[in-house]
Amino acid sequence: MPLRENATVSSPDSFPPIVFVHGNGDTAALWFTTVWRFESNGWPRDRLHAIDLPYPLARDDEHTPQPGRTSSAEHMAFLAAEVERVRAATGARRVLLVANSRGGYAVRNYLARGGGADKVSHVVLGGTPNHGVWTSAEHLPHNEFNGAGPLLRALNEPGPDGHEVTPGVAWLTLRSDGNDKYCQPTGHWIGVPHLATGTGPDSPELRGAVNVVVPGVDHRETSYGPEAFAHTWAFLTGAPPATLSIEPEPQLRLDGKVSGFGVDNRKGFDPTNLPLVGARLEVFATHPDTGERLGPAVHVRTIGPEGRWGPMTARPGQPYEFVITADGYPVTHVYRSPFVRSSELIHLRAERLPKPEATPPLSRVTLSRPRGFFDRQRDRVMLDGQCPPPDVPPGVAGVSVAVARVTDRAGRTVQAEFNGERIAGLAWPLAEGHLVTFELHH
Repeated sequence: MPLRENATVSSPDSFPPIVFVHGNGDTAALWFTTVWRFESNGWPRDRLHAIDLPYPLARDDEHTPQPGRTSSAEHMAFLAAEVERVRAATGARRVLLVANSRGGYAVRNYLARGGGADKVSHVVLGGTPNHGVWTSAEHLPHNEFNGAGPLLRALNEPGPDGHEVTPGVAWLTLRSDGNDKYCQPTGHWIGVPHLATGTGPDSPELRGAVNVVVPGVDHRETSYGPEAFAHTWAFLTGAPPATLSIEPEPQLRLDGKVSGFGVDNRKGFDPTNLPLVGARLEVFATHPDTGERLGPAVHVRTIGPEGRWGPMTARPGQPYEFVITADGYPVTHVYRSPFVRSSELIHLRAERLPKPEATPPLSRVTLSRPRGFFDRQRDRVMLDGQCPPPDVPPGVAGVSVAVARVTDRAGRTVQAEFNGERIAGLAWPLAEGHLVTFELHH
C-alpha cells in the first residue's frame, strides 16, 4: 500500500509528514543522515520530524518507577503528543512513523492502545525486537525487552486474522540476517552470557507486516544505514529512491541541542535528552589532518532553557571541534568530520568522566559510531594507528565505541578512520578534566 506510484511528486503537500522515533538511550540526532537522504530524494525538510524522548532509557522493571528512566506508558504518551504536534503544525490527518529498536515498542503501543491507529498510515520498524531480546519468566520478567513480559505479551496477542499488527495501517519490519546483537541465542550482549534467550534473528518480524531481511547489517543499521533507507523509501512510495547518496548543499546551517546525564542533568550516567542549561558551547574550525584549531571560535553560545546551541553557519568541507563546558562535567571536546547538508539535529552531550583507572592515560580519545556498530570482519576501523582497535571484538557487530588511551604525550594529534570517513583531533589532557570524542556521521 504505497503512498503513490512513483517517488517524484511536484507538490510538497503530497508528502505526508514522517515522525522518526529513536531507540533505547538514543536521541533524535541519530536520524540526521536518514533525513539527509530523504531530502536528497525530494522529501521536504519541513515534513521530516525526529522526536527526542526525555530520559530515553527503559526502566529495568515496567512496574517500578526508576529515576532517570521511562516506562512504556510514558514513552507512548510522549510519542502521542509529538504526533499531535506534527499534525497540528502540518495540517496532515495522518503521519508516517519510522522507528528504531525500542522506539518501535512505543509505536506499536500507540497504535494498539493509545488511539493512534486513525492518525498513522504507514509504520516502518528497524531492528525492533518485537518478540523480545530474551523470553524468560526469571530474568527481568517485567522488562520491556522481555518477550514474556507484560508489554510484548499484550502487543503480540494475535487479532482475529492471526496478525500481530494493528489493522488499517501498512507495516514494514527490517531486520538483520544474524548480525543484530539484540537478536542472539545467548545473552552475551546484554551482560548475561549464560542466558538462553529463546529468541533469534527473526525476533523483529511480525505476522501481518511486510518483513524484510537486510543481509549483514547491525542493530542500528536496520534503521540508519543506506540499505534501510532504500527499503523504507520503496515501501512508502512504491519505487526505489533516485539516489542513496547524500546530495551536498552549498550553504550550511547547523543547530541542535546540548544535554547531559543523570536526573535533571546532575549526578548519574543515564542520558537525559534534557537541555543542559548554563553550559557553554564553543565551535572551532580545525585542520583536517592535525585537528589543530584554525583560529578563534567561529561560534559561541550559552545554553538556555530550550537547549539549542545554534544556529551556526558552517562551511562545506570544513571539520569542526565542539567544546562543551558545564558545571559538574569534564570539558567535552567533540570532533566531527565535515557536514554536507544543513540540520537541526546535531545534538551534543556533555560526557561524564569514566571510572578511575589504576594507571590512567594522559588522554582518553573515544571513537563513537552512534548510527551503527563496528564490525571487525566488514569494516575498516582505525584509531590512533591501531586497525582495528583492540576493543572491537570479532563476531557479531556489538560495540559502537573504541577508546585510544594516549600514554606518550598529551596534546598530540590523534587520527581515526571508519570506512573512509576520517577525523583528526587533539589528545586533550585527562588530568586537567578533558574528554575527547570523535563522532562519526555514518
